[in-house]
Amino acid sequence: MTLIILGLGPGDVQDITRRAWDALENADRVLLRTEQHPCVPHLPLKHPYRSFDEVYESLEQFEEVYRTITERVIEAAQQHANVVYAVPGDPFIAESTVQQIVARAQSLQLPYQVINGMSFIEPTCAALGVDALQGLQLIDALDVATHHHPPINPQYGALLAQVYSRAVASNVKLTLMNQYPDEFEVTLVHRAGEQTRLERLPLYEIDRSEHISHLTSLYVPALGRYRSFEAFQEIIAHLRAPEGCPWDREQTHASLRPYLLEEAYEVLQTLNDGDTEALAEELGDLLLQIVLHAQIALEDGEFSMADVLENICTKMIRRHPHVWGSTEVDNAQAVVANWEQIKQAEKSAKGNGQDGFVSVLEDVPPSFSALMRAHKYAKRASKLGFDYEKLADTRAKILEELAEIEQTTHDQDRLDEAGDLLFATMDYVRWLGIEPEVALEFANSKFARRFRYVERKVWESGKPMTDYTLAELDQFWREAKRATTPSGDSSE
Repeated sequence: MTLIILGLGPGDVQDITRRAWDALENADRVLLRTEQHPCVPHLPLKHPYRSFDEVYESLEQFEEVYRTITERVIEAAQQHANVVYAVPGDPFIAESTVQQIVARAQSLQLPYQVINGMSFIEPTCAALGVDALQGLQLIDALDVATHHHPPINPQYGALLAQVYSRAVASNVKLTLMNQYPDEFEVTLVHRAGEQTRLERLPLYEIDRSEHISHLTSLYVPALGRYRSFEAFQEIIAHLRAPEGCPWDREQTHASLRPYLLEEAYEVLQTLNDGDTEALAEELGDLLLQIVLHAQIALEDGEFSMADVLENICTKMIRRHPHVWGSTEVDNAQAVVANWEQIKQAEKSAKGNGQDGFVSVLEDVPPSFSALMRAHKYAKRASKLGFDYEKLADTRAKILEELAEIEQTTHDQDRLDEAGDLLFATMDYVRWLGIEPEVALEFANSKFARRFRYVERKVWESGKPMTDYTLAELDQFWREAKRATTPSGDSSE
């Protein structure tokens, strides 16, 4: 007994291969994945065929459909001497059932033969004028429809098979819009190889097409030359190559450290300014540092960018069991509490600390500014219930620390009490729901902006600042406040 798996081509009966035609003529039993194919009425069949269209109609999940078809094909092959299972196009192009049937036949040591056919790809590329070797990506539209971000490298074109309904097109559209502009022109390819119709339209309109059928696919052209993460990695690898840039080739993890901090602070500044155009540019500069570090690590045999991505992807999934697991949460607070428990379990698994003890303060980076570190310490202690009961308590603590610093006479004690006062002030701000580092950065920017105003006024007078009284300088300061406060109120 032999199972023959063959492709019927894209549509026109004249595109069926001679080998496939002979196999169909000599078959004792022919099973069609679907009879919804233009060449089916013209096939040279000695016996009535059987299709699996009713399986698609009776079962809701594709996994169940594929499993059922696989079982029936294998059962037929075990009972009959010469069984043909015929699919549209080529058996190994967009045919999930074939993959499962082959795997099942191999496990049973059941002889099988594959007869290739012309797929929908060849006539589609011809109609579009696209060379598939130029990076064309072939993807199942049903898979794309289940994603939230398209699994596509936008530097190259992509052909999405099985856009067989407007519902599928709608889901595909929503996924693609997470990477491509709404107005981006794409092409719906209908009945490739048999009265091919090309329908060019904006991405947002694809689910409005009246021509979509089981023989529809979608072509998404390249978004642009420098629109992919891979393109950026190529540029950085080139800079580090022997023929690349001497400066970039000399860099190490240590030498890049100040640039990483600098770029991170520049990103923060664009956030403070609310400048989204500048944010896009500064995020690129920050990404440059990350990719440079990954490239250096790859060259030194430490790790690769693939390792970086795998680590952060698995961490996100592991720390969100309420999204990728069975854990249930009621609100954002529950998410945070669960997150902290998972982090603690991860630390314990790594064996940090002695006798299994791991502090929640363990991984607060010492490179943080003192203010950021204080905020992190207080927040983590608070999550374990070590915190004030109400806002008034934090205010009382400030007054207590202020009194202590005023009563201190020794410099070292004054330094110690000053730190306590600053920590207490940070706690008060934290209780207000404000990030202390962000608040202080706003204050710094505001002071610098207003003091420059004072400096300019003094400079324009031609006199040194020391010639002005404090009251006169304060008048300039009030003018600066009125000029930089939307309401003109100088009471800040």
